[in-house]
Amino acid sequence: MLTERAYYHLSGPEPYDAEIRELRGFKGQIALILDKTIFYPEGGGQGSDRGTINGVPLLDVQEQNQEILHLVSAPDGARLHVGPAELVLDTLRRRDLTVQHTAQHLLSGTILRLTGKPTVSMHLGEELCTIDVDTQGFSEATCITVEAAVAVAIEANHPVIIHHCPPEALEDFPLRKVPPAKEEVIRVVEIQGHDVSPCCGTHLSTTGEIGMLRILGAEKYKGMTRLSFIAGRRVLQDSRLLRKQGEFISQALKVPIAETGKGVAALLEKTGKLEARVRALEAETARFKAEALLRKAGLLNDTGAALGQGAILLERFPHSGIDEVLLIGRAAQQLSAALILLAAPRDRKWAAFCSAPECDIRGLLTEPMKAHGGRGGGIASFFQGQFPTEEALAAFLASVAPPDQVFNRF
Repeated sequence: MLTERAYYHLSGPEPYDAEIRELRGFKGQIALILDKTIFYPEGGGQGSDRGTINGVPLLDVQEQNQEILHLVSAPDGARLHVGPAELVLDTLRRRDLTVQHTAQHLLSGTILRLTGKPTVSMHLGEELCTIDVDTQGFSEATCITVEAAVAVAIEANHPVIIHHCPPEALEDFPLRKVPPAKEEVIRVVEIQGHDVSPCCGTHLSTTGEIGMLRILGAEKYKGMTRLSFIAGRRVLQDSRLLRKQGEFISQALKVPIAETGKGVAALLEKTGKLEARVRALEAETARFKAEALLRKAGLLNDTGAALGQGAILLERFPHSGIDEVLLIGRAAQQLSAALILLAAPRDRKWAAFCSAPECDIRGLLTEPMKAHGGRGGGIASFFQGQFPTEEALAAFLASVAPPDQVFNRF
């Protein structure tokens, strides 16, 4: 027996009496078959309803082979039995999805009327809704024009009429999209004067019940344009969030909320200049440290001449991260022809540098690194790697440059 679909005309909070006809396993959950239901199954881009069956939370509602499956968890399913059932609908979710779906019809119909571009697909998400329009360009000005036209239609409070074909003749309706094949009865949703489309979803009675629609953005997607939108109370929630964030930024920057954009731009410009200055100072500091390191090792004389052809210099930086070590290494590489091996033990990382044209770091360090459980890579003049432990890093460094031999010819 097919389940009677009572969800089209029932959407209130009042408990609804039905009967559980069957329980069966379904993908690790329990599927309930009812004689009638107020829960809409996922379909047509609209998510399924939620609620409770005899107090048990409903996880999902799916339709397969004309059967409506009401899914609950396996432990909860063990508490349910064939027989009478009290259904309670999550009315807030139903209302939200109904608003989004009706708004999508109005939006798609308006876009088709104003631009001639049809909607190819749609999705009503938990937080964001999208439609894919058959066009590769959708400007901000077009979004504003469409949004304004939708607002006018909402305020006009046009009726939303449901038709069934048959008994009505399908060819009498200027459908926006092709109806599903092999359906005995086609359900057609008409927003008077704005859209006519076959649809199995739930819808409002008038456009005024939508309240408000906001297009959030447009982006290219698979040769089309994907529009993101929200409607109804989602617009109110979004407005509250943006207002709260705007007030926070306004207070932080000490500018009026209407000027937060200018304030953020000014802050970014100032921050960019400071970051550039910091990078310059870091590079200068790294060069000083590199010179001191090379001079201490006898690889840089008082005239600044570079020395060290064929030598290995090993240095550990126990209090520095690998980013600082890399800056020092690059500076030292410009000042010396030695193979410079630097380590940041706290990060368990190391890096090697060499400017000598005949030196290929990979041939010298790859095998010792792998032998101690490290991983890394690089090119002939630069190589870096990481070890799982500080002990493994220390063992690798000792194998490459023993402590009693700071310099080793290669």
